[in-house]
Amino acid sequence: MPWLELSLTIRAADQERVEIALEGIGALAVTLLDAEDHPIFEPGVGETPLWPQIALSALFDADADRAGLVHVLTDLVPEIEPVQIRFSKVADQDWTRAWMDQFKPMRFGRRLWIYPSNIEPPASDDENVIVRLDPGLAFGTGTHPTTALCLEWLDATDLSGKTVIDFGCGSGVLAIAALKLGATRVLGVDNDPQALAASRDNAERNAVSDRLTLFMLEDFIDAPADVLVANILAGPLGELAPRFAACLKPLGPFALSGILGEQQHELLERYREWFDEFVVTTREDWVRIAGKRRGKEG
Repeated sequence: MPWLELSLTIRAADQERVEIALEGIGALAVTLLDAEDHPIFEPGVGETPLWPQIALSALFDADADRAGLVHVLTDLVPEIEPVQIRFSKVADQDWTRAWMDQFKPMRFGRRLWIYPSNIEPPASDDENVIVRLDPGLAFGTGTHPTTALCLEWLDATDLSGKTVIDFGCGSGVLAIAALKLGATRVLGVDNDPQALAASRDNAERNAVSDRLTLFMLEDFIDAPADVLVANILAGPLGELAPRFAACLKPLGPFALSGILGEQQHELLERYREWFDEFVVTTREDWVRIAGKRRGKEG
């Protein structure tokens, strides 16, 4: 099945805003290339490429509205002219091969590892928790600082016997990690059907699909869970604060990411009405806010 590739050349200074805009309009994957086509996958915000001009490619569904993408992208990033944007169709295997060539085992916290399917962990390794996840067409393979922050938090949290909500589950990496780390059940929520399909497929590969229940956002009924994690953008996080309060049991721990450093203060004020014991952790320009739901157990 072919995919629609959007390509354009941007200045390094515009990299962050363009990537955020592309994610916001539904990009399924993003690659950055220099003049010699050496890729950098999911670079950290604030990292400076070795070249001032970046050839950027973003992958969309084949039937995406090209004119609509151009209109929204140029509206979000006025420095981009419509004539700069080019479209082409690419085969699925071209992107998958590129990701697989770059993807290596990664450790998060004390015992959590993500391994691609083409690499086997050591035969004697029975202490670590292994999540099998191949980089594919959904964000969230662990390489972005926000995903890493959430994975490290899950690794450090007691999830044994707990029900966890993964709000904005994407590829399912956080949900699968929670289940592998001892959660009894995870409720995954997203507003993108393709994200739910990716989560379901990845859960099956990790033999945890029987404990993962997936919901489209409009179908999810708030019910108190033991733990909540959400790796989405700051705007939706602010809007969802009262809903998260309804979704979390008293004293239940939570972690939020997808937050830029300058956005944390407004979110902390927003969440103080229902939550406390905040701990803020920074990775590059990104922030994780963790804390607990106010209230008393029982």
